[in-house]
Amino acid sequence: MTAVEFNYALQNSTKTLKPFAMRLTKDYDDANDLLQDTLVKAFLNKDKYTDGTNLKAWLYTIMKNTFITNYQRMMRKNTFIDTTDNLHYINSSSSMVDNNALSNFAMEDINHAVEKLDESYRNPFLMYFNGFKYHEIAQKLNIPIGTVKNRIHIARKELKDALKIYSFSRGLN
Repeated sequence: MTAVEFNYALQNSTKTLKPFAMRLTKDYDDANDLLQDTLVKAFLNKDKYTDGTNLKAWLYTIMKNTFITNYQRMMRKNTFIDTTDNLHYINSSSSMVDNNALSNFAMEDINHAVEKLDESYRNPFLMYFNGFKYHEIAQKLNIPIGTVKNRIHIARKELKDALKIYSFSRGLN
């Protein structure tokens, strides 16, 4: 088979190789890349093709092997092996699993700080926190709306001071 005939046969095989590439990669762009890699490898190794054998089967084999090689390379690249003596990277905080312990401690601190508020500030604050409007709180507690706003403001300020340890990690400035 001449070089021109081989190139023509490669060109005609792309229509049947494309669906196979899509089945392997399940992504349009990756399938195009795989098809291109396959055709480049076939062209570069045309001297290894035996004339008279099934060209499509040869191309399918190249494509399948290219896909497997690329997949294995990607998996190796994403695998991290810690070779330090003290397993520094494995024990670093970047590999920690979040188990909500910090959230639980924070909620305990918040609840404790709210409980420590004077009752005259705690009640309007909790009502506002639970969705009541200022005028509803004023009506239920039988106090002026300005007093409600003032007590909620003071409660927020006291909570902010009591929970300032969380200001850097949570953005409570």
